[in-house]
Amino acid sequence: MQECSTKTVFVALVGRPNVGKSSLLNELVGEKVAIVTSKPQTTRTKITGILTRGATQYIFLDTPGIHRPRTRLGERMTKAASQSIAEVDVVVMLFEPYGELNPAEEELLSEIRARRVPALAAVNKTDTLKKESDYDARAAFLNEQGLFRCVMPLCVHEKKGCTELLDTLETYAVESPHYFPDDSYTDLPEKVLVAECVREKILLYLYDEIPHGTAVVVERFKERPDKDIIDIDINIFCEKKSHKGIIIGKGGAMLKKIASEARRECEEFLGTRVNLQCWVKIKDDWRDNDFLLNNFGFQK
Repeated sequence: MQECSTKTVFVALVGRPNVGKSSLLNELVGEKVAIVTSKPQTTRTKITGILTRGATQYIFLDTPGIHRPRTRLGERMTKAASQSIAEVDVVVMLFEPYGELNPAEEELLSEIRARRVPALAAVNKTDTLKKESDYDARAAFLNEQGLFRCVMPLCVHEKKGCTELLDTLETYAVESPHYFPDDSYTDLPEKVLVAECVREKILLYLYDEIPHGTAVVVERFKERPDKDIIDIDINIFCEKKSHKGIIIGKGGAMLKKIASEARRECEEFLGTRVNLQCWVKIKDDWRDNDFLLNNFGFQK
């Protein structure tokens, strides 16, 4: 029997909201797979990033930030994070340099223990350390949890520690054929990437309370047979009439800004011209409506 010359490793990236999971995924993969904003709970579902480095293929699962859910959407987001732990060879849990563990983090630690999955701790944002000894204290605190194989420093913003993290993760790879073509960087359909691109612009440009009450759905994604252009129709769902007015903006200015920025970015990763049309519609309390959550693609 011929020996397998390639390896794969499945990695779950977990941690509290805004700890830097999506930024880390994008940096490791070398492409923008997950949207990144300063607002918590930006990531809503599992996002797969793929990197092939030599004989080893890394398959990363970026998960929603763990938090105490207040809606059914929040419950599904938290469940997506915990389910990912059961599907991987190793877990990377990201932490801030300071602060106590929150209850959601404690629960996640318990779940990792119960599933007996190898886990690494990464202290991100090391550029915010007040003094070097603070990292040593943080690493000692995390080692005291009795769970992590090692604790690693990381600063995604300054691109520090990522290569070392990849080297460590490679030790958990198992011999197997690669699951994806070696030039792949995600398994997300183009329609999902477009929807996430539009949602990112909403998160960037609107008030804190509005973006988390929006869902973005691609209704049409069609290439023109006679021209190098893709027609894309988007529905932006919000929960209140007042929110609809804010998203559209005075004279449609805000919606035009969102659509224009999203179109420009979509053209870059699709490699063609895009005709992007966006409409805003109201769906009351969709985040607590199982039927609508299913329709919008959020897994139970």
